[in-house]
Amino acid sequence: MQAIEIAHPGGPDVLRLVERPIPQPGTGEVLIKVAASGVNRPDVFQRMGRYEPPPGASDLPGLEVAGEVVDGDFSGHNPFGIKRGDTACALLAGGGYAQYAVAPLGQCLPAPHGLSVLEAASLPENYFTVWSNVFDRGRLGKREDGSPETLLVQGGSSGIGVTAIQLAHALGHPVFATAGSEEKCRACESLGARAINYRTDDFVERSKAWTDGIGVDVILDMVAGDYVAREIEALAEDGRLVLIATLGGNTVSVDASKLMRRRLNVTGSTLRPRSPSFKAAIAAKLYEYAWPLFAEGRLRPVIHATFPAANAADAHALMESSGHIGKIMLRW
Repeated sequence: MQAIEIAHPGGPDVLRLVERPIPQPGTGEVLIKVAASGVNRPDVFQRMGRYEPPPGASDLPGLEVAGEVVDGDFSGHNPFGIKRGDTACALLAGGGYAQYAVAPLGQCLPAPHGLSVLEAASLPENYFTVWSNVFDRGRLGKREDGSPETLLVQGGSSGIGVTAIQLAHALGHPVFATAGSEEKCRACESLGARAINYRTDDFVERSKAWTDGIGVDVILDMVAGDYVAREIEALAEDGRLVLIATLGGNTVSVDASKLMRRRLNVTGSTLRPRSPSFKAAIAAKLYEYAWPLFAEGRLRPVIHATFPAANAADAHALMESSGHIGKIMLRW
């Protein structure tokens, strides 16, 4: 098969098209003939030598694919009834930049009704991540009076951002989102958020004003660094800050007394090294709560650009430029 490997740590030009043996599925795994692969920020970090694959994972980049299920072990737990010949999308720990990929069966979902295989490939990494962090760790739900809690998404025009906005909005939550240009702000608003241009406005002041001074209940943050202290100011009492990336730096400084007085929760996670059983539990929730929303037209993939897989370097260059709104995809 053809695959895209990382020749050595470096810039986008270190990605190269190579021939690799087709991987073989093991117990509880299936083999997918890949039609499309998603490009995600962790792929860029892996290419740069800053994010090693977990033990046992493929050295190839790529955390999500969609295509035809062509082989595998279907004898175990198969909650969605996937079989040979089905079109499925899957979350991977690596190996997605290839014509064939192996995935645990529990991490495979049927392509949502009405979506193309390319659109289905754009879903797993972002939807698994958002559900795990916003709804499981962040516990976005209802207040004691029954009103829906509010969500602030940092980086609302990213793949994670557009997913978090759409999913929270579709489930009835007021959503605020930051973005770095008026074009990106308008894109966030079209998906259901009230947008804040972080280059010209203060997200703490805006979110406080929009919540009558209460603050937001949950913040999904991909920045960290000096954003964290400001996010604590933006949180409501009993609020939760969920960190999933550190684009602004790993080191943070906070006033611990504010965490105690206002009963705030600061947490974070990385999904890639978690067990197949953990990810399968997320898949079950997505199938129950999110997949029907695609069929109803209340959720939709947002794909900014698609590249031939051989041009993966161009896809990475685009991601690093932050000039995209939504997903960047590779087609095989």
